[in-house]
Amino acid sequence: MSEPRTGPLAADLPRTAAARPPGPAPRPGHEPDRLTALGGLAALSLDAMASVAYGPESIVLVLAAAGSYGLGFTLPVTAAIAVLLAVLVASYRQVIAAFPDGGGSYAVAKAHLGRRAALVAAASLVVDYILNVAVSVTAGVAALTSALPGLYGDRVWLCLGVLAVVTAVNLRGIAESARWFMAPTAVFVASILAIIVVGLFRDAPASTAAAAGHASALAGNATTVGVLLLLKAFASGCSALTGVEAVANAVPSFRTPGVRRAQRTEVALGGLLGVMLIGLAVLIGRFHLRPVEGVTVLAQLADASLGHGFGFYLVQGASVVLLALAANTSFGGLPVLMHLLARDNHLPHVFALRADHRVHRHGVLFLAVVSAALLVASGGDVNSLVPLFAIGVFVGFTICQVGMVRHWRRERGPRWQGRALLNGFGALLTGIAALVVTATKFTEGAWGVCLALPLLVLLLELIHRTYARIGERLQLGRIPGAVTRQRSLVVVPVHAITRLTRDALCAAVSLGDEVLAVTVVPTEPDAEDRRSAEALRRDWELWQPGVPLVEVADAHRRLGRPLAGFVNGLGAANAYDRITVLIPEVEPAHLWQRALQNQRGAVIDRALRRHTDAAVCRLRLRMQPDPARRPGQGLSDTP
Repeated sequence: MSEPRTGPLAADLPRTAAARPPGPAPRPGHEPDRLTALGGLAALSLDAMASVAYGPESIVLVLAAAGSYGLGFTLPVTAAIAVLLAVLVASYRQVIAAFPDGGGSYAVAKAHLGRRAALVAAASLVVDYILNVAVSVTAGVAALTSALPGLYGDRVWLCLGVLAVVTAVNLRGIAESARWFMAPTAVFVASILAIIVVGLFRDAPASTAAAAGHASALAGNATTVGVLLLLKAFASGCSALTGVEAVANAVPSFRTPGVRRAQRTEVALGGLLGVMLIGLAVLIGRFHLRPVEGVTVLAQLADASLGHGFGFYLVQGASVVLLALAANTSFGGLPVLMHLLARDNHLPHVFALRADHRVHRHGVLFLAVVSAALLVASGGDVNSLVPLFAIGVFVGFTICQVGMVRHWRRERGPRWQGRALLNGFGALLTGIAALVVTATKFTEGAWGVCLALPLLVLLLELIHRTYARIGERLQLGRIPGAVTRQRSLVVVPVHAITRLTRDALCAAVSLGDEVLAVTVVPTEPDAEDRRSAEALRRDWELWQPGVPLVEVADAHRRLGRPLAGFVNGLGAANAYDRITVLIPEVEPAHLWQRALQNQRGAVIDRALRRHTDAAVCRLRLRMQPDPARRPGQGLSDTP
């Protein structure tokens, strides 16, 4: 008796546990394909770190509308953002402990706010991760083409090249990407800290050469600054907070103990980001910096602190590299999120599969393809993508904070009121930021994100309902009826008598109670057709395989449709519980030899699956390389 087989979709369903592969047990703590706390900073914090290059500038450009008086509010606005950063870090530190399987705001909303809120959070994160890749790559390439204007016409190809490099590294595993990107991250952070430390010891700028000759972007002086302008500056500066949630989304990627390492990474990320934001804001006020056209705020600060020499160009080069590589944060977070969505039947189950080195390969490739399409559609122009950016992440922040408030109310552990109050305050701030960003950027393209979010939620719902119908049909979660023997027929299409024919008939008689060999002949044959049919009949009678040969006539010299009609006729005329069509094929020894095949098996397969309820199996005979055989000899697809 053969061993029992699993159901047809058993391999497609996510598994809750997997047996450890054979071989020696790994040493405790030795997990080379997972992240350390330091590796997590390099792999998952690039987005947040790179935001230092444009976050303070976003604040300054908004406040510049109120002139020099408005720029005086740069530090208070940055301090408010730093407070929100501290709230988010504290919150996501708790999220990491409460949801060690990752997922961030999606996991929080699913547990405490319901499935619909969880899908909104997931859709927001998916949109934000995709846009982060496009914005980061285009911003890095824009910085490069600013220094080398001759490359501007090739910016789309440069964007795709950077994306290809980041994708290739991530296909080798998130730990590998951390090793690759650790040095650029360290150089960038060290250069920013050097700007801050050196600048605090200067009474006046070391150089103003970077801004010399550029038109000022400062408006006329004002005596008051309105609340709306401050809110707009706050919302614009909150773009520096994108990426804070990435660590909580990718907790399973850390080495054991994963929760503790992820929490350390989250705290280190928040501490570094907060110090850099506050430090740069202090220097903006200390040097009375004014925004100018064509020169970034960070470049002016580097010029003022380090002078217009090696340090200045090191900062610029590090900014270009880190901005381009900031897309790696999405490659670390989105595949894990898609894995969780697939596990919950909201995405195709293929996204739940992991390849070597714990790589969610399909999630990585999906992100790369969609981001590449967005880069091509935008023409590599960062300005057309920025208005779409950061809305999704603020929606996710708000949902996560509200969910954690409900979490503390349910848990009611020590000091739960203070923690709930902290999360409630964070939800208020991020909710305001989400509304302000959406309102101020709606006409610039943010309407597209507002339209994409509900459509993506509907898509996730549709996939879930489809899987629910499949599960109902398969009776998942229920004990099936008794195993009984079924009357079965196996049909084998043949064209000639070969070793492949013999192997197919041997397999067929092992599978079914009855076996039929079927060949298609034209209704009005020519001389060649008659000779082929007569030769097959004669050889079949001489061979006597014990299986009847049936000829199916067709007036149009088709192959698939006549077989489909014959199989449907058998099903209607006989009480078979199961009809199986076994299609024998050759598996070439070399990839290039596939072009020599006649594709007869694929034609039959497609027709049977489209027009019959029969089970279709394709039996492949693997051809081993034979030096004595001429190339291409013996490559007929079917017998």
